[in-house]
Amino acid sequence: MAPNDALQPTCLASLSFTPELQLQTLFVLNEASRIVCTREPNPSPGPRFSLIRGKSRCAWAIRADIDDALAGQLGDLAREEPPTLDFHREPVHAKRYAALLGGRIDSGPVFTFPIGAPAPADIVAIGRLAQLEQNFRGWTTDDLAERAPIVGVIEGAHAVSICFCARRSLVAAEAGLETASEFRGRGLGPRVTWAWAVALRTSGRLPLYSTSWSNGPSLAVARKLGLEACATDWSLAD
Repeated sequence: MAPNDALQPTCLASLSFTPELQLQTLFVLNEASRIVCTREPNPSPGPRFSLIRGKSRCAWAIRADIDDALAGQLGDLAREEPPTLDFHREPVHAKRYAALLGGRIDSGPVFTFPIGAPAPADIVAIGRLAQLEQNFRGWTTDDLAERAPIVGVIEGAHAVSICFCARRSLVAAEAGLETASEFRGRGLGPRVTWAWAVALRTSGRLPLYSTSWSNGPSLAVARKLGLEACATDWSLAD
């Protein structure tokens, strides 16, 4: 796998999903393609091991603090993993990875967005903390820049449902979605998520949506939007 800077803006015109692109969107990778941290405003160390299996290829990364000899064993196993069309199926060497590393298993699908309808006209760009303060606490001025584009549904002067970049690289970004509790069940999530994807494409990047198999509401958003599952993410976390 290539180091973190392998994907450059000059290739955006022909950009399409690959498992390697997903890894580089989720994580900051060092020159050895080891995970340094997550790509978030307040990054975490990331999982010990992450395996992205697509329909025609696989990619993986191992956290930088994992012993080199152990990382070598994991890499040898990961190179044997076949691509898959059954995204619910666990990796061939799932038990071996878990035995070597331990930790909590996280898994879920990765989706891409079809090119289709424009964004709903009533979705607005979010650019001020005042728009978020009533229903979404903890945002900072830095977040506004680092999570842009941020779009939302406004009622009165306040956002009630928002979609933003949960993680992003130079060429792609993962959707983050939040809806205030009293406004859930009104179909706002799919609308703001679609608007975010349109805005992200306008910025020249590829929009992605990933979640866990246990997150029913998030999977429902993907179904309502007709998103296409393109890969599955299987990882071992602390």
